[in-house]
Amino acid sequence: MAQEARFRFQGAGFRSRALLAAGFAALFALSLIMAAQFASGEGTPAGAKAPDLIGASVSRGLKATLPGVNSGADTKPSSTAGLPFLRQGEKPRPSCADTTSAAAAATSKDLQIYFVDVEGGQATLFVTPAGQSLLIDTGWPDFNGRDADRIVAAAKKASVSKIDYVLITHFHADHVGGAPQLADRIPIGTFIDHGENRETTDAATVMMEAAYRKMLATGKYQHLVAKPGDTLPIQGMQATVVSADAATIVSSLPGGGQENPACKEAPKYPQDKTENRRSLGTVINFGKLRIVDLGDLTHDEEVELMCPVNKLGHADIFIVSHHGSDASDGPALVWGLAPRVAIMDNGATKGGAPSVWDVIEKSPGLENLWQLHFADAGGAAHNVAEEFIANPDGPDAGNYLEVIAHTDGSFAVFNSRTGKTKEYAAR
Repeated sequence: MAQEARFRFQGAGFRSRALLAAGFAALFALSLIMAAQFASGEGTPAGAKAPDLIGASVSRGLKATLPGVNSGADTKPSSTAGLPFLRQGEKPRPSCADTTSAAAAATSKDLQIYFVDVEGGQATLFVTPAGQSLLIDTGWPDFNGRDADRIVAAAKKASVSKIDYVLITHFHADHVGGAPQLADRIPIGTFIDHGENRETTDAATVMMEAAYRKMLATGKYQHLVAKPGDTLPIQGMQATVVSADAATIVSSLPGGGQENPACKEAPKYPQDKTENRRSLGTVINFGKLRIVDLGDLTHDEEVELMCPVNKLGHADIFIVSHHGSDASDGPALVWGLAPRVAIMDNGATKGGAPSVWDVIEKSPGLENLWQLHFADAGGAAHNVAEEFIANPDGPDAGNYLEVIAHTDGSFAVFNSRTGKTKEYAAR
């Protein structure tokens, strides 16, 4: 367009000073237009650096809908050719490619939650619309830094370069073990825990806490000890501590306080002697959406929260306690919460107990159970359909699940293995 204007201008023969001045004015205007087009990414020359590409969540959605894009743990498109360019923070224009994926529809107003596969441990990353991040647990130690690397990869997908808060539910190896390796790979602001390890007769647990305390002693990180009733300082969602160090909240949360019918048949459980009972549990509210994560909290502490009165209220998303171990997830808890969706961070050979699977599947109002792994102990009868499993074929694939949540209470679950998303409308 600019070249055609110059050719017409030259053909005029520069007949007058007025025409010359007008021509230069036109060229100046066209140069401004071309500069604006280049800045917006339109007409960018081959090999030139353009502004930021569409965010990672949009790329995940394109992966789910574009033909010829590989599926699996890496959810970025194999090629960015033909994709529009957007400035950071700018919303993508609607297109046929991304309207079928809730992950693609993620905006700066949404809460993103990554359920990282740490092979039967826990590592759940929350990224809020305020740009802050909370990681609940860090997976296992060793394995050449496998779990820390997977957490960092999830952070990168969410455009997180620093994890603001890391919450350690308790001091077992599959929850705190990966903390030192993670701290070597990505900046961390604050660690939160329930206080001292109480399981002092277990050598492995003592060793895990010692490594954690050594890391804190470097002075590089802030440290908070949380108590029931505390509200965590993360911005963009409300995270309330409901259990910590074998203590639970005294008063019901807003939305709780109802008598729990599932308590009528609840047995009197023996007191657990491990760190599991000390788990730092949270209820997270994001607008109308409620998420419950109690770490590995055991039956004896569950009834303190749920009986005879349900202090937590109903949940939209329940992060299944203790990876689906039969020491946790009793009917009083699960049926009292009555979650729409339950997400189990089990391993192939860890968690996913058939008895717990039955309790969850019988929960009133349950729409779907999602699993990070096919549970070998459950067989075909006690596992969900493959479309709801991130890793159906054993360990080490590293596929994750992601939730995109909205303040109106609607949300979607994305399976990185299948590249497909299931949406759940607001109630």
